Amino acid sequence: MPSGLAALLDDVAGIAKLAAASLDDASAAAGKAGAKAAGVVVDDAAVTPRYVVGLTPARELPIIWKIAKGSLRNKLLILLPAALLLSAFAPWAITPILMLGGAYLAFEGAEKLMEAFGGGHHGEVEEAVGDPVTLEATKVSGAIRTDLILSAEIMAISLADVADRPILTQGLVLAIVGLAITAGVYGVVGLIVKMDDIGLHMAQGTSASMRGLGRGLVKGMPIVMSAIATIGTAAMLWVGGGILIHGAHTFGFVWPEDTIHHAAVAVGSALPFARGLVEWVITALGAAIVGILVGGVIAVVVHQISSLRRKPSPDTPGAH
Repeated sequence: MPSGLAALLDDVAGIAKLAAASLDDASAAAGKAGAKAAGVVVDDAAVTPRYVVGLTPARELPIIWKIAKGSLRNKLLILLPAALLLSAFAPWAITPILMLGGAYLAFEGAEKLMEAFGGGHHGEVEEAVGDPVTLEATKVSGAIRTDLILSAEIMAISLADVADRPILTQGLVLAIVGLAITAGVYGVVGLIVKMDDIGLHMAQGTSASMRGLGRGLVKGMPIVMSAIATIGTAAMLWVGGGILIHGAHTFGFVWPEDTIHHAAVAVGSALPFARGLVEWVITALGAAIVGILVGGVIAVVVHQISSLRRKPSPDTPGAH
């Protein structure tokens, strides 16, 4: 009996060690996968604060909490099972789906560039007409729909990075990425939307330095929001372009990735004191250029189709 008990305890210990190793492996993979999804994460953090514009300060954090819960449902109850089914039964579809997502990111980034240089208001939240409860519900549902698209990109990028791992590891990685990114993004968003209130409170303090810091926060938040939006646009372009380049390489269209890689190595060799940084910048710049080109073409086509749909027919009253 003692030997049997000892053997059982050894088995339990072995299982515990295996589980711990799997969790460590999943955590490491989740960190790597989450880093690759950074472009989408930054854009998610840049997009969400606009959904509390026009609402009372007291409702800002409750609304962000509602959106965060909706984001978790998107990731864990919809996207995670769909991703695991895709990995188990149609792994060949991961790269094409990821490339579609990359094209969408490039399109969104190109749209924002076009707005910045040519005007337009793509992606703005329309004000709902009605009582505050209806307005709040409308904004929350709109934010959760937008989050579903961004979360799908995050999960797809993460899945592609661990597609060769066991299905349990894939599930753990996607769950860890989903939880960590949701907590990080909406924690930062909550801090961002309340930073002006914090600044106003500090500006009413008794200390001159505290008041100065508070006024600085209030004045600086529009600049911070603008910087986040700019970084988000750049990140969408280089991440989207990078996904397209890597996917094309997978299908045998190798020259874009090879050309960018050789250019990065050549410039990095010329600047050996910062070789790693220079190679990363050149690679990101090359990917962003591809993102601008592909996204720009898609944006032009989408705009043309939209214009044709809006154009009144000759039979429409007032068309002439």
